[in-house]
Amino acid sequence: MPELERVLRSTRVVTPTGTRAAQVTVADGVIAGVLPHDAPPPAGVPVEELGDAALLPGLVDTHVHVNDPGRTDWEGFWTATRAAAAGGITTLVDMPLNSLPPTTTPAHLALKQDTARPRAHVDVGFWGGALPGNTEELRPLHDAGVFGFKCFLSPSGVEEFPPLDQGQLAVALAEIAGFDGLLIVHAEDPHTLDGAPQRPGPQYADFLASRPGEAENQAIENLIGQAARLGARVHVLHLSAASALPAIAAARRDGVRITVESCPHFLTLTAEEVPDGATEFKCCPPIREAANRDALWAALADGTIDCVVSDHSPSTVELKTGDFATAWGGISSLQLGLPAVWTEARRRGHTLDDVVRWMSEAPARVAGLTAKGAIAPGKDADFTVLDPEETFTVDPAALQHRNRVTAYAGRTLRGVVRSTWLRGRRILHEGAYTEPAGRLLERG
Repeated sequence: MPELERVLRSTRVVTPTGTRAAQVTVADGVIAGVLPHDAPPPAGVPVEELGDAALLPGLVDTHVHVNDPGRTDWEGFWTATRAAAAGGITTLVDMPLNSLPPTTTPAHLALKQDTARPRAHVDVGFWGGALPGNTEELRPLHDAGVFGFKCFLSPSGVEEFPPLDQGQLAVALAEIAGFDGLLIVHAEDPHTLDGAPQRPGPQYADFLASRPGEAENQAIENLIGQAARLGARVHVLHLSAASALPAIAAARRDGVRITVESCPHFLTLTAEEVPDGATEFKCCPPIREAANRDALWAALADGTIDCVVSDHSPSTVELKTGDFATAWGGISSLQLGLPAVWTEARRRGHTLDDVVRWMSEAPARVAGLTAKGAIAPGKDADFTVLDPEETFTVDPAALQHRNRVTAYAGRTLRGVVRSTWLRGRRILHEGAYTEPAGRLLERG
């Protein structure tokens, strides 16, 4: 047996069976045991006394746009993974866009891995991309270790990553189903979007009208039909329209293998509070009304929504123009997702156990990250030490991501990350980082 190297002890350890006082033993970067809090610690093993600070499993964020290489003025692995660690995230999975080139061939994946390897402060995996005409690359990418494949059903915003039409979706999904891979989908129907009113300008109401919930409903219904016909595994990205939830729930009852995520901004922000011209709130699909937000929380509570991930989609400050029609659509929230969700979850009567299930255990399960997502023997010793009662006011100058634009500026949030641990080693403590210690992860 590997020799024990460390013990972490807290009165609040969030485990798969609930929060309790415990001490967690670590050997060779893996959790060796979860012992009673008052048990004598193993002789000669260093003990990290955390007191009443909560010990959570490191969060898993499976929806991150790092944009490196190619658009490193937007974001990069060094800055993105520092922001992740500051937000209690110990594992992220990088989207195949908006880097140049996109991760759509094994050669492009290798370039992305070479870029990330010396810069990753946390563990990093990669999604591949499904584009018109790259079907023959999907199995080689799967064999090279990507966790699944992303596609768009409407324009992505970058010309090098075009969407799939329904025929192309069927071809890609049939190929992916042949090796039981996972297709993750930006689900907005292009025909519905084309028929929506398009009024440029600073008014958020005009932007919201241009991305109606019906676009998500229609795209998801089409996806369900394709997945049911082919017996494929599919995952709906960044669900914002609660009106799509009944179709998802019905599909599951019928045996369709479909999972769904939402994001901190859909759960904590509302259309009613977005000032005109404040394009730091722009994302696609959009932040919707307060009643819609309530319905998303109900779906989290009943399990229709599986997980909460960031959709960290940064850009330069210059691309966030005051016109909602032309501004880049994306919200940077790697560092703030945990306190944002915990603040609202606590207000609604949820617990840290719930937050861990949504932001660590479930994303790890969806992506197949079997060593991540829980404080349990055999899992990687990845931890977040959180002061769940302390509050702070979001100051953009304190953010670690490259372009410090945030929809949360000036908000008071609850939950301060004190330290972050990766495989039993502390990588961040009270704002001080170690050298990059992240590993590159592959499916399986």
